[in-house]
Amino acid sequence: MFVRCRCLLLVIACFVLSLTDAARAADAYPTRPVRWIVPFTPGAGTDTTARLVAQRLSEKLGQQFIVENKPGAGTNLGTETVVHAAPDGYTLLLVSPANAINPALYRRLAFNFRRDVLPVAGIMRVPNVMDITPSLPVHSVAEFIAYAKAHPGKVNMASSGIGTSVHLSGELFKAMAGVDLVHVPYRGSAPALTDIIGGQVDVIFNNMPSSISFVESGKIRALAVTTTERSSLWPDVPTVAETVPGYEASAWYGMGVPKGTPPDIVATLNRAVNEALADPHLAARLTELGGTLLPGTPDDFGRLIDGETDKWGKLVASLGLHVD
Repeated sequence: MFVRCRCLLLVIACFVLSLTDAARAADAYPTRPVRWIVPFTPGAGTDTTARLVAQRLSEKLGQQFIVENKPGAGTNLGTETVVHAAPDGYTLLLVSPANAINPALYRRLAFNFRRDVLPVAGIMRVPNVMDITPSLPVHSVAEFIAYAKAHPGKVNMASSGIGTSVHLSGELFKAMAGVDLVHVPYRGSAPALTDIIGGQVDVIFNNMPSSISFVESGKIRALAVTTTERSSLWPDVPTVAETVPGYEASAWYGMGVPKGTPPDIVATLNRAVNEALADPHLAARLTELGGTLLPGTPDDFGRLIDGETDKWGKLVASLGLHVD
């Protein structure tokens, strides 16, 4: 009996020590560099956002937060890398609308995003911009709709790829405005914008950060932003909803980690992101990209993801879009 009690006490002591060690590890986090997987090409709005925030996180947490671009398969390649990473806080995901769209778009995914990735924190929401080639003879959304209806099937709508938020923002516009636009998918927004400038395609509902320099230089024309309110960056540019009531589409970025990551580490990252967003210099820089900041709890970010997943899932189903 005495030996049995001693064994039980040893087991309890070991368990308590393991919990203490885990708590100390969480308290000390991070003790080495952290990878932040961005499933987009370098130079995209997501990449720029992650690098700006990563710099502040490195300063606040005392370890390097290294942005690693891993594009491919509509962001699924980078997402899957994080899903299969150790849940220890050292591999993060830049979460974007693609993660809300892809569950409905792809017939076969090797993961379930809402099950396999934990939301950590929102970063910012940005409008898409209804950009047109300057040679198109319209100067408002109403004029564009009238022109498209007068030329059915002859107005080309570029996108950064099938099923991207850029593509679906355009499809939502087509459905709500009742216009027939020909979808021309590209491998990313950069080549699409090149052809918008050159007049090979007519319109794109592009993420604002990558449109800003082209609009401000006059190379492309911004007809409207896609959020429900005008952008503080371009207060004179109307919203699509001012002409097409109820229209809303936007890009948003945040941070996620693999399922099973300790709650203390999630809390540490959430606190660090919120503190970074409260920094006036970072806030100003993100605002210059057209962003509205999204500070909040992991649950706040999770609710945003759920709402967007439902919204875009219904549109994908109505369009019959699928990628094998």
